[in-house]
Order: sequence, then C-alpha cells, then structure tokens
Amino acid sequence: MQEMVTVDGFFAGINGEIDWHMVDAAFNDFAIKMLGTADTLLFGHTTYDLMASYWPTPNASNDDPAVAEKMNSLLKIVISKTLQDAQWNNSTILHDINKDEIIKIKESPGKDILIFGSGTIVSALTKLKLVDEYRLIVNPVILGEGKSLFTGVDSRPHLRLFKTQTFESGNILLCYRPI
Repeated sequence: MQEMVTVDGFFAGINGEIDWHMVDAAFNDFAIKMLGTADTLLFGHTTYDLMASYWPTPNASNDDPAVAEKMNSLLKIVISKTLQDAQWNNSTILHDINKDEIIKIKESPGKDILIFGSGTIVSALTKLKLVDEYRLIVNPVILGEGKSLFTGVDSRPHLRLFKTQTFESGNILLCYRPI
C-alpha cells in the first residue's frame, strides 16, 4: 500500500480532503517508476470514484500524461458493497473482502498490486495480514484532525523499515515490511 500521510498521521482531512498533498517533479518521477512495478490497482469505493473522476479526463492527460497513461491502462479492482457498475477502463468490482480471494489475486502471475487511499481497505487487509509492504509518504503538514489510515487495527503489527527517500518538497517516503 502507498499513502500520503500528514506529520500527525492522517491520510485525509476530516471531510476526506486531500488538498494538502505536496507533489513536485521528483515525486512525479517516483510515481511513474512505482506504477511501472505494478499491473493492478486496488481501491475502496471512495478512492475509486475520486480516481475515476480525474485520470480518464483530458485535464489529467494534459497535466500528467505519463501517470494518466499508467492509471488508465492498469487493471483496477474496487472493493465495494454498494458499487454496481465500474465504468473506468479495466475495472472489476469485488463486493466484499474475502481473504482467500485476495490471496488468490496476490498469488496470480504478474507484477505488484498497489493500494492508494482506501483507508478502510488498508485497515481490513492489515488486520488480515495481507499487506506485504507499507509505503508512507509523510507530507510536511499538520492537519490537527482528519481520517486515520489504520482505524480499528488493534493487533499492533510490527514493521521493519527497509527504505527511505526524501523529496525537495519536504515529503519523506518510509517503506516498511511486516516482521
């Protein structure tokens, strides 16, 4: 999973706002390389709707053509109890988190599966011990209140830091794997 978080640990503002994300050219280069390691994106309903409302648009293609091409071409799996139709190119709906089904997807041949946003999905998969790597991009901002990424995770999984990267924007990438 990869997530932008604030210094005080939130992945979104109290109303879901992400207007505090700091993105620069170096971060975009990182994002393009990271998307090249994957063939599948996994989202919850809210994040899927947000992404699907932007990446297929002419604005996305004009503003960030390399990322837009990747986002639009990769397989997308959205986990949602309520979504009935996924219009974004290469999208599939799962109506619940079934551990065996997720393991089957993970064990399929191919590249990485990436999760962006989707705090409920990240929490659920963390509880099921199905996240292989946590990539937290700490933005140099404090919100004071917001949405926690790991709501309801009570097992205190221990992680090992294996990589860091700093960006000119002040963002810091922290990569962890479960021990």
